[in-house]
Amino acid sequence: MKTPNFKIQLSQILIIVVVTSLLAPNIFAQQINISRVDSMPNMPSPYEMRNWKQVALGYDAFVFDFNLTGQYLPLIFWSTNTVNYPNHNSFGLHTVVGTPYPNSAEAINVLPAVISASLVGINKSNQNGDNWVLMCEEFFNKRPEENVYLNSPVASSGSDWWYETMPNVFFYQLYDMYPNTGDFAYQFTTVAERWLEAVVTMGGSTTSWHRPYMNYRAWKLSTMTPLATGVPEPEAAGAIAWLLYNAYVETGNPKYRIGAEWCMEFLDNWSTNPSYELQLPYGAYIAARMNAELGTTYDIERLVNWCFTTHGNVRNWGATLGNWGGYDCYGLIGEAKYDGYAFIMNGFEQVGALVPMVRYDDRFARAIGKWVLNVVNATRLFYPNYLPDENQDSEAWAHQYDPNSYIAHESMRESWMGFSPYATGDAVAGGWGATNLALYGSSHVGIFGGIIDTTNVEMILQLDVLKTDYFHDEAYPTYLYFNPYDVEKTVQIDVGSGQHDLYDAVTNSFLQTNVSGVTSFTIPPDAAVLVVLTPAGGTITYDFDKMLVNGVIVDYQSGHTVGNYSPRIKSLAADATTVIFGANTAVYCTASDRDNDELSYTWNASGGTIVGSGTEVNWTAPSLEGTYIITCIVTMTHSNIPLLTYLIVK
Repeated sequence: MKTPNFKIQLSQILIIVVVTSLLAPNIFAQQINISRVDSMPNMPSPYEMRNWKQVALGYDAFVFDFNLTGQYLPLIFWSTNTVNYPNHNSFGLHTVVGTPYPNSAEAINVLPAVISASLVGINKSNQNGDNWVLMCEEFFNKRPEENVYLNSPVASSGSDWWYETMPNVFFYQLYDMYPNTGDFAYQFTTVAERWLEAVVTMGGSTTSWHRPYMNYRAWKLSTMTPLATGVPEPEAAGAIAWLLYNAYVETGNPKYRIGAEWCMEFLDNWSTNPSYELQLPYGAYIAARMNAELGTTYDIERLVNWCFTTHGNVRNWGATLGNWGGYDCYGLIGEAKYDGYAFIMNGFEQVGALVPMVRYDDRFARAIGKWVLNVVNATRLFYPNYLPDENQDSEAWAHQYDPNSYIAHESMRESWMGFSPYATGDAVAGGWGATNLALYGSSHVGIFGGIIDTTNVEMILQLDVLKTDYFHDEAYPTYLYFNPYDVEKTVQIDVGSGQHDLYDAVTNSFLQTNVSGVTSFTIPPDAAVLVVLTPAGGTITYDFDKMLVNGVIVDYQSGHTVGNYSPRIKSLAADATTVIFGANTAVYCTASDRDNDELSYTWNASGGTIVGSGTEVNWTAPSLEGTYIITCIVTMTHSNIPLLTYLIVK
């Protein structure tokens, strides 16, 4: 007689919480200082703010023009010999002006160019009859051994982590804006599956809970093995966590949330600055979001400091400090420990990652607002029109063919050949470009264009916090303002039609109520406000420390909190997924508590036998075929607040 099997499947976590504690008083969170930002001026000088939205629009029109003529033009080409999606053409952009490889393109350039335009309002899925979004599919390496986005259409992972994680981050950003494009749905989950498989292979486990080890240079997906030589990039854990958590948000599948937690636990427990290139700010953002949405307790202050400081990291990477040749060049991102060597792409991307972070942790509102004022002001100096000719090396081509200065130099040095600062790059010296005017950096300009606007007060910027907050839940318009002056300032805002209330998430208070059109509010000296435009007179409710208006979260750290948080169940898992009559399998429940309270575990099963207690028990299958439920109730030892989770056993 055939022996029936019992299959154990991890089901959704069912949480039942009973809260009877009193609410705490409305006390706003203390702002957290970032030491490197503290060394930057409140008012950078000389001050000149570009219209970054116009720069992004002009850049798009320039680099996507096939009809341009002249030296090194056009900067775009058709790719007709597509490999991954041969049913439609693709396109490429030159990495630098004057590339010796005019038919080669990089995902870290092409995808951001499409994202950039989209952030400033251009519909790249139907621009002059062309679907530029669909054509980005070609960078998805559609081979079983890869099945992720890589920096070229035919590439192999395992050489340099940021070149392999960031194309997938950029794809996810495109997916968020254009979810119904081509093969995007398949690619979205496939990317998540591949990186989750990698994280599991690195040691991520729920049986029992164990975080992965991720201190590698790269990860080869085809063999699921690490590259352990060269300068390591442990910050990649942040980028992969960003991918997996957004996969969880989009699909609701808890395995991606678990994978994101593994990655963040590795990063949170790492003892030295892991900053290498681009990935760490995404880790800081997603850590803050997971803290706010899940109740995790990652050390955001340390992660954000790591994004700026050069101390102890693997590459002397961080934010620049100093006045270079009469220009304040504070806050640029690059090799900054000794002589500054900053890269324009990295400033763009770090702004895109950290500005939305303040929505989830408003304790950093002032620090991020102050840094953005500095980095945005200094970023103009990468562009030829904003430095004397002797302070740059590729100005001749730009003055002739790019008079509006839409394409920037790749990088800028604090000093070079007696000039300070000096706009330059690695392309000419490295033999991979006739100029150092780099599209691969300039293509990210839409981040500034989408986020940054000016106000009626010079140097007080309006930063759109939602613009690069990809996959966010329903939210009201939210803007960050920093007042660099030593006196209070009154700032105008156009809230549009209808009636609105202006709520400040920094002080947890309403600044204005029942306003419409152009109105104003005040900002204290040397301070920031995080203004949320809520419906006038909306119904206010609280969920632990979250404040909601009409059911939409307005403030994640509202100052109203219960006396104690409930525990959080992270996972319920079993060693074996198939169990025969009378066989045993270990079952694990992993839970945590924000207040570090002692937890107790109560196990039950609708059939079979449970032996053991605590976080791990053994379940013996019964002799009758059927469906059984294993439950685990987690409570704080001194409380009656229960959480219930269950496995379905078949």
